Amino acid sequence: MQKIRKVKAISQGDIARFLDVSRGYISNIESGKMNPTLSTIAKLAKALGVSTNELLK
Repeated sequence: MQKIRKVKAISQGDIARFLDVSRGYISNIESGKMNPTLSTIAKLAKALGVSTNELLK
């Protein structure tokens, strides 16, 4: 997720605002401290403009 986000020049804050969650939550997902739900994965993929399959690679 972090790699895709950086390539697309999207900040953690941008994604957090799109999902209406804290930036810390996004940071925890990227660092592997939290596992997002399937619905959150779908929302993350939409925020990043990629498929869920691409996000989960």
